[in-house]
Amino acid sequence: MRLLITTAAALAALSLAACESKADKAAEVKADSLESQAAAAPTESQEKALNAAADTVEQQAGNVDGGATTANTPDTSPSK
Repeated sequence: MRLLITTAAALAALSLAACESKADKAAEVKADSLESQAAAAPTESQEKALNAAADTVEQQAGNVDGGATTANTPDTSPSK
């Protein structure tokens, strides 16, 4: 449940961003937060889900700015 709320909040924050650079900055902050939560996750499945959410946030931010950062979006999951 907490994961769903966190993911929904991340996606909502991205959808509210109006400017490219602000969207990128907001996405990076949100992705960093998700990655920190993933590092502290009690199970591997939660870790993977949080890292996937972080990757999605970063990927969507890349799409917001016309794809300028889409190609270099990192895969942050250490579990893969």
